[in-house]
Amino acid sequence: LLRICMGLVPPTTGTVEIEGQELSSANAARLRLKMGYVIQEGGLFPHLTARDNILLVARHLKQEAEASAYLRDLANLAKIPGNCLDRFPAQLSGGQRQRVSLLRALIMRPGLLFLDEPLSALDPLIRSELQEDLRTICRTLGNTVVLVTHDLAEAQFFGDEICLMRDGQMVQRGTFADLFSHPAEEFVSRFVQAQRGISAMPATAFIH
Repeated sequence: LLRICMGLVPPTTGTVEIEGQELSSANAARLRLKMGYVIQEGGLFPHLTARDNILLVARHLKQEAEASAYLRDLANLAKIPGNCLDRFPAQLSGGQRQRVSLLRALIMRPGLLFLDEPLSALDPLIRSELQEDLRTICRTLGNTVVLVTHDLAEAQFFGDEICLMRDGQMVQRGTFADLFSHPAEEFVSRFVQAQRGISAMPATAFIH
């Protein structure tokens, strides 16, 4: 689903629209500048400092000066100490690396943010802290966020709207209360009751 949203895989049917424009191979590169993407475990380049990782795209687009000024505000919002920005990924904790990855996705001020299980590799305490901060950051900046997670509790925490999928098909879309009180089919009931017991089927949380 995320690959389709970013124009990396064409949909077999239907279309993807970004700000009223249909996403196509012709405009995908331009529209991707309106998107931020955080992959599992961050995906930072090990030979670059945190700062250089964050500013990589801005430097490529010749917008480094503006992005560097914005980085100060983002770092404060994400609770990243200034001295961490000059460290290499191996010198950062898991939580710090994910915060850096988030800043890299946000530095070009995207309206859309795609998160692919960004907290799955963290220990429970760090994960809980980062969940709170991530929700605050996204609501403060006003991004529309698509978060993919296998954890329904996490989807409930983040999502204004939850889309439960199975075998590439949408089974039900709505709030957690909708899924809990008005399941569309037996699979939804079993998924909700099991909570984290079923890990093979991802849920997608939409944050507006």
